[in-house]
Amino acid sequence: MKTILLVEDDPFILDIYANQFRKEGYRVDVAKDGQMALEKIKNSNPDLLVLDINLPKIDGWQLLKMVRDNIRTKDLKVVIISNNNPSDFADNISHLKVMKYFVKIESTPEEVVSAIKEILK
Repeated sequence: MKTILLVEDDPFILDIYANQFRKEGYRVDVAKDGQMALEKIKNSNPDLLVLDINLPKIDGWQLLKMVRDNIRTKDLKVVIISNNNPSDFADNISHLKVMKYFVKIESTPEEVVSAIKEILK
């Protein structure tokens, strides 16, 4: 069973996505801030990181840079779900090897799940 680490500080959004991923048969671990996510990445080996950008303690870009700088996690698959405009972060998206970037208000959970199924197959 594939494991997704979902990093989101909004409990409502966290709940929606965690339930969607579980319905599709994924094991889901959650983190509500960047520091918690970093610890979970170090202590487990998720198949995919689903990451918000605006997070407490360590923001999503800082977290992703730390993931990419670590030899053990540098190839971790990453999908971002954020309300930030992706065109503002085109360099980060490319340089930090983000596989897919979803804008929360423009994407449905079904679209996100569909993309994740494609990435993890």
